[in-house]
Amino acid sequence: MEEANIENPGGSSPQTAPAHRPDPKVRKISAADIITALGKGLRDFRRAPQFGLFFGGLYALGGILVLLTASALHMSYLSYPLAAGFALVGPFIACGLYEVSRRLEQDAPLTWGGVLGVIWAQRSREIGWMAFAVLFVLIMWMYQVRLLLALFLGFQSFASFPEFIDTVISTPEGLMFLLTGHIVGAILSLLLFSLTVISFPLLLDRDRDFITAMITSVRTVATSPLPMIGWGIAVTLTLIVSMVPSFMGLIFTLPILGHTTWHIYRIAVEPEAG
Repeated sequence: MEEANIENPGGSSPQTAPAHRPDPKVRKISAADIITALGKGLRDFRRAPQFGLFFGGLYALGGILVLLTASALHMSYLSYPLAAGFALVGPFIACGLYEVSRRLEQDAPLTWGGVLGVIWAQRSREIGWMAFAVLFVLIMWMYQVRLLLALFLGFQSFASFPEFIDTVISTPEGLMFLLTGHIVGAILSLLLFSLTVISFPLLLDRDRDFITAMITSVRTVATSPLPMIGWGIAVTLTLIVSMVPSFMGLIFTLPILGHTTWHIYRIAVEPEAG
């Protein structure tokens, strides 16, 4: 494919997109397909490690800044939910990894200018609108934490994150807060995962509106619930473990997960006709 087509994925602009285009067709996938995609993701990381390490490093740096900000604002009790929520915005950073996988798949030129140029071009495309959807869910996440804190622990302040953890795990009210918070958080996580897991790579690859992309993503999860939710759980656990050593593990795990998600999208969503 010519470089010009790579630099402007999807071809025409949203304003000139033809009306009444059929919705993307979703395939039913299996756990074996997820494993196949993971193998391809590992292969892509090995083929272009410089890109993976770069985007993984950016994500790790962002996580560190999030926690430092919470500490500086004396809101250490938000460190855990902020870290968990931050793990779910990985698709934004992963857009660069999707583009790398797309170029490797098409044997297209793989240059820093080309990859970063495509990411920069997304500011005027539908991925920008996805930011509002993700931000809305994350704001809901933070508000439910504050609400549950008020309901179970009152409005007491915590001098440090260890003090907050000690209160949560050593009191009945804290344990109820922890249980309820994880249930609500799991529901919000599933919602955000379902809305974004396919929509980001689809929007990068095709000229579609973000509503169609989110619907396609939800349809993909609904069509293959066990493999897709299993993948979501695997991603979440991997990111949590990777965040333990000061987010440094994300430098390696994020690129592999990002490349793998691209290949899951390619397996789960049929190519456009023509």
